[in-house]
Amino acid sequence: MHAARKTVRKPVKVTDEAAVIRCAAGDGLVREEVWKDAEGKVVRYNLAFINLSLFAGDRGRVLGYDTAHGQLHRHFAGKVEAVAASTYEQILERFLSEVEQLRRRKTL
Repeated sequence: MHAARKTVRKPVKVTDEAAVIRCAAGDGLVREEVWKDAEGKVVRYNLAFINLSLFAGDRGRVLGYDTAHGQLHRHFAGKVEAVAASTYEQILERFLSEVEQLRRRKTL
């Protein structure tokens, strides 16, 4: 008799979007990638604000939040710091607020 095999489903990418936004330093790009599990819970994400006029390092990623390597962390001008766990919606709101402030700047 065989034991029942539990099917493990990989998270599914449900959002993969990019938008060009006007910035004081020159146009930037906002990227959002989101993966959900079978129950619809966000299990992985990547948010990035890219603007080579503000920051040339890290392929232009001025600001980012992601859950790569199983831990939420924030990227800012080449530096990485851990962030206390929060819901995706709260992190998205924080990210968009920071992007709004950054897009008004001509330098970091």
